[in-house]
Formats: sequence, structure tokens, C-alpha cells
Amino acid sequence: MTTEREDVLHSWCVQADWDAPTIVGGAGARLFDSAGRSYLDMSSLAECSNLGHQHPAVVRAIQAQAERLCFVTAAWGAEPRAALARALLERSGFAGGRVFFTLGGADANEHAVKFARQASGRPRGLVISRDRSYHGASYATMALSGDARTGHQVDPAAFGVVRVPPPYAYRCPFGSRDPQQCGELSAQHVGAVIDREGRERVAAVLMEANAGTNGIVAPPNFWPRLREETARRGVYLIADEVMSGFGRCGEWFAWQRHGEGGRPDLMTLAKGLTGAHLPLGAVVLSAAVAARLEREMLYTGLTYCGHPLACAAGLAAVQAYADEGLIERSRALGGTLLRELEALRLRHPVIGDVRGGDGLFAVIELVADRDSRAPLAPWPDTPAPLRELVARARQAGVSFATRGNLIIIAPPLVIAERELADAIALLDRLLGEARWS
Repeated sequence: MTTEREDVLHSWCVQADWDAPTIVGGAGARLFDSAGRSYLDMSSLAECSNLGHQHPAVVRAIQAQAERLCFVTAAWGAEPRAALARALLERSGFAGGRVFFTLGGADANEHAVKFARQASGRPRGLVISRDRSYHGASYATMALSGDARTGHQVDPAAFGVVRVPPPYAYRCPFGSRDPQQCGELSAQHVGAVIDREGRERVAAVLMEANAGTNGIVAPPNFWPRLREETARRGVYLIADEVMSGFGRCGEWFAWQRHGEGGRPDLMTLAKGLTGAHLPLGAVVLSAAVAARLEREMLYTGLTYCGHPLACAAGLAAVQAYADEGLIERSRALGGTLLRELEALRLRHPVIGDVRGGDGLFAVIELVADRDSRAPLAPWPDTPAPLRELVARARQAGVSFATRGNLIIIAPPLVIAERELADAIALLDRLLGEARWS
């Protein structure tokens, strides 16, 4: 008999409160527990199972690679590692660049900062990131993150991090109620902070390109304007695509929505890279950044960087996204999803804002008062009625993700249209039945 409740130290929770079913299988957008119950996964678990659960092509690739070669260090070559690097460079259009493989998103972000500092010749250069962001839970990435849950554990200044307000149009920190203006002011502020700190002291700007569990979706003009501000000052721009990549926001990588005007100098990947079938992350470097590192010693690396088994899973995942048209499918279903959520907003006064919809990622923000935009609970607390809604949804066989006053909708890109419609219909009913005051 398993005793996970007693024996395992679980992340992001109070241990005494942890109580969850044991999942024993999955298929498509569904998970199955040990009691034989089925759950429709409306969050791709941690927004990472973009291909759904147990994608057959990825499972076969893992099996085949395991029979040939499970592991060799990065001091030796490995066919799936080389093939996956080439596929990522081609999909991103980073011709002449390089790929550094990591274990996941947090160490991808740490390594991107290392590379930016080394390539810029500023080994202790400042990194500008934003409040209300998430880049990982290691000490360095907690410093990079503007996360209310972990801010007490680390001093950003000690890690050379300077924070700026987020491009949060619904609650614009610059006092604007116009999304376009808020995006412009947010990007301009980053440029002003670089000037204030001294561009010769700043190595990089690190920001999420679109989706994130912080629930902020920047106005469309923010990212290309941010690219202009950083390029003008000769500061590297790092796009954290850990969550927004691989179709989550309707493109292979979210910055591609803006064409060449949104291209970063480096980008970080994980989650959808293997569809979460195995742990893997990556940093993709432009040709210009890679060239600066070409003849310098790279003093970094972890034992399992570029693990062949994980890279085989990644290569199969990239092929599956392409073969099954999942990037385009996400873009189309994302538009449908946003229209359905907008209809919910009109029916339920508790919904203050709906945003996202570039792909299968959308955020519902709940409020106590729509006119004043007063939150149901102070960030990052989750109000009791929302916790009850999630519990009732799970009883009905649908798993929703929440964060603070937010409901985050991010199902696998393979979800059936009927499943998506049924989940939104259930949410509609539960929103109407909840007691919000």
C-alpha cells in the first residue's frame, strides 16, 4: 500500500493539507486515478502536457531510445541531442545559433543569464526582470522572479537583479486604463531603468514572452516595443518561453507572433519541449551571442544536461506538433475559447477580466466588484469560494487550475472540441452556483 501522503514532501503546499488521488494513467486530455475515475485536464497539469498524456509517438521514441542508449554525458556526442538542437534552431529561425540543454525551466533561465553575462563581457552585469513574474524556484530564479510567495527568501540585489513593474493592463501600474498605452509605458520604463542603472552595467532583460502562472498577458504592443528598447541600448533580451512555447500561445514560440520585430537574443524552453513526458529544458542562443562564446571556456553544466533519452522525447514531441498541426489547432481553438469566456464574463459579474486566447491559454480574473476592480482576496491568496468551485469541478471529473483570484485555462492542445465545450459549460454552471460574498 502506498503512503505518499505520509512519505513524500510535496511542493507548493502545506504538507498537512495535501490530499490528492493517485494517478495511474492518462490518454489525450484525460487522467485516470487508482479508483478508476477519469479527469479532464484543463491545465495540462503544470501547463506542460501540451501533447496530452501518454502521446503514443513520444512513448515509442522513449522506448526505442532506451533500447539503444539511455545515457552518455555531454562530453560525448548523442544522435538525439544533435537532432533536437537542429530542429529547435530551424523552428525558431536562429540560424547559426546554438542550443544548450538543461534539466528544466529554472536552470534554463539561470544558464541564459550566465550566457548573457559572459557574452556581454559583464560577468556580474545587472539583469532586469519584472514584478509578478515566475522564472523558477532555485535561489537565483527566485531572485529573478517577482513572486509574492517566495520574495521573503531571497534578496534580488544580491543576485544583481533589478525589478520593474509588470505590463498588467487590467491593473496598470502606470495608471492607464488603455491597454495599448499601458504596454507602451511598461516598455518605455524598462528603457528608462537601463539608462538609470547605466547600459554598460546591464547584461540582459529577462521576461516572459506571453503566458505565465502570474496571470498577466501583456498588451500586444509590449513585446516588440521591449525589443526596441533593449536593442537600442545594446542589452540582450531573454525570452522566457518555458510556458508560452510549443503552441501554448498559438505559435511555436510566443515571440514569433511579432515576427522579426519580436526576436530575442536568447530564449529558454522546457515544459512543452517534451510535452512533459521527460524532464528537459534548453537555452537557444542567437548566432551573435553564440559567436561571442565560441572561443571561450564555458564553466557550467550539469550531469544530465542533454540526456539522450529526454532529447529523444523532445525530438518526437517537436515532430508530433508539426505532423498533427497542433500549433495551428491551438491558435484556432484559442480564439474559440476566448469568445466563450467573454460570454461567461457578460453573464457573471464576478468575472472582472478575461485575457489571453492567442492559443489554448486564457485567464479569468475574479473580482469582488467589477466597477472598482477590487479583488476577491489579496494577491496571492485564493478565496474560499474559488477553492470550493475547484473541488466541485474535480468531483464532476474536470480539473481546473487556479492562482490567487485567477482561473487559468490551459488544456492539452489535443483536447477534443466537445471536451473543451463541456468543461466551459461546467464552469459556467459552477460560477453561477457559487456564493461569492
